[in-house]
Amino acid sequence: MQRIVKFFRDVVREMKKVSWPKKKELTKYTITTIVTVTFVALFFTVVDMGISSLIRLILG
Repeated sequence: MQRIVKFFRDVVREMKKVSWPKKKELTKYTITTIVTVTFVALFFTVVDMGISSLIRLILG
């Protein structure tokens, strides 16, 4: 039981050392993530459609 209490005390101590992003930074990172995910999703959609069309041409 003592080890669990020590673990959580250490967690609290370490969390106080964390440098949390400011609102402006968080907004910037969020927008960057959304744009990147959208770009990658669109890229793979186009690649998938291209491969599907190519397979249909070969088989069809």
